Amino acid sequence: MSAHTDASPGHAPARPKRFYQHLYVQVLLGVGLGILLGYLRPDIATSLKPLGDAFVKIVKMMIVPVVFCTIVTGIAGVGGQKRIGPTLLKAFGLFYALTVVALLIGIATVEILQPGAGMHIDPHAIDAKEAARYAASAAKLDLVDVLLHIVPSSFFSPFAEGEVLPVLFVAVVLGFGLRRAGAAGQAFVGGLESFAKGLFAAFGMLMRLAPVGAFGAMAYTVAKSGLQTIGNLGLLIGTLYVACLLFVFVVLWGLARLHGFSLLKLLRYIREELLIVLGTSSTEPVLPALLLKLERLGCAKGSVGLTLPLGYSFNLDGTAIYLTLASLFLAQAMDIHLTAGQLVSMLLVMLLTSKGAAGVTGSGFAALVATLAAMPDTVPVAGVVLLVGIDRFMSEARALTSVVSNAVACIVIAIWEKACDRAVLKADLDRGAPGVLAAEPEPVPAALSVAA
Repeated sequence: MSAHTDASPGHAPARPKRFYQHLYVQVLLGVGLGILLGYLRPDIATSLKPLGDAFVKIVKMMIVPVVFCTIVTGIAGVGGQKRIGPTLLKAFGLFYALTVVALLIGIATVEILQPGAGMHIDPHAIDAKEAARYAASAAKLDLVDVLLHIVPSSFFSPFAEGEVLPVLFVAVVLGFGLRRAGAAGQAFVGGLESFAKGLFAAFGMLMRLAPVGAFGAMAYTVAKSGLQTIGNLGLLIGTLYVACLLFVFVVLWGLARLHGFSLLKLLRYIREELLIVLGTSSTEPVLPALLLKLERLGCAKGSVGLTLPLGYSFNLDGTAIYLTLASLFLAQAMDIHLTAGQLVSMLLVMLLTSKGAAGVTGSGFAALVATLAAMPDTVPVAGVVLLVGIDRFMSEARALTSVVSNAVACIVIAIWEKACDRAVLKADLDRGAPGVLAAEPEPVPAALSVAA
């Protein structure tokens, strides 16, 4: 067995990695090569879609057990039962506050830049059959149904279906049960903690495939949609990126500064995860890595294990920005003037649709269709056909914004709950990101190393 490179007793000092050995550099290279191949040889690039799909599927299979182990061990630990109630209330309060701000930023940006002005599109000229196909794909959202869906039909069904919220519910119930079980429960928790370490070690190995997945996904996207679609509706894409940047570097920067940590250092700390989200246009592959990295930043396992999966379902700020921006863009393009009452009603519907579409592939687009379908007297749902070609280019901005927002929100909630070691947080952010996605296995004890 090879010696571990950690600078710890019995181990040689860590040797600095060369720049090309860093995962974020490899992912960035994969994204760049994917764009180049998609542009130069679209015939080849379209066949590479399975690379991106396979990577996302491989990593998604790890999400449910990682979330389950993290939450159960966190709640079963000391203090879990006292903190879960306040943590949930503060989490939902912060999530909805951020969502409202995101919706308002989307409105302000699209009203200032006017990306749809002057297009004069006749809604009756849009293919009704094509629009109906997208409208039918978005299920009607009902708050009661969304809440009931959290409770699974059986204990094991959420593990088979791979849905995070029902797993979260099962884990919370089991965590409290293990606390009441006493010594027998703690024995089970110890085994679960060992299993979790194995999961993270396996996850670290799987993430080595990220550059290949990013390469395939980006090559297919550029080949399928074409760079010319960016030019056709480039102002809309640019408006979305401006709105997302404002939200991240004004709202989230201010929130982080108010709580004593640096947003820029946090972005550097999770840069590998951000590049993977950029390449795959999905937030799910980085959920296990974010859980571990936030814990290493000094946030308590129970706090992070509860708030981050919740944030993935209820704090989709990138989607919230997209909903208002895309809706008003379509209104501008079709010369529809919305009244203040219609705008307020639309915002209230979006507060639901931005949450109810969580976990759906292309959730932003699905939420937009659901919003317009729920309010037929505002913007015709047929207008979504105009956005199909460029939605993939905008989904990356939505995903990146939501990931950063959830990382900041988790740290803030941990600070509120006094479940964050501020000294560790500052020291680790100053030092920078550890290892590959912070998921490398711990050093092997010397005795085992020799035996091997």
